[in-house]
Amino acid sequence: MHAFDVLGDPVRRRILELLAGGERSSGEVTAAIRQEFGISQPAVSQHLRVLRDNGFASVRAEGTRRLYVVEPGPLQEVDLWLERFRGFWNQRLDALGTELARGKRERRMKNEREETP
Repeated sequence: MHAFDVLGDPVRRRILELLAGGERSSGEVTAAIRQEFGISQPAVSQHLRVLRDNGFASVRAEGTRRLYVVEPGPLQEVDLWLERFRGFWNQRLDALGTELARGKRERRMKNEREETP
């Protein structure tokens, strides 16, 4: 399965967001996903399996618990692919930063004028 096929599903993206905060048990992940998406435990398990099978997450056993963690490799590959498109939004983000700085400077100057008797 292609990385964007894996990431194209909102449930799997949310699972990765949860795991980005650190290692989580399958029970924690399942509870959060069931609450947010209203899907069954077997459905959550299937999404976790897709993430595991495609290298986005790994699992380790700790007694009866299964602990999941994000694997950075596939995400780095996605990041490399996106690199060629960053130029499209970097210019716009730079322009936005300039406008925000200009507005901040204008507010500061206005406040200084108002404070001067």
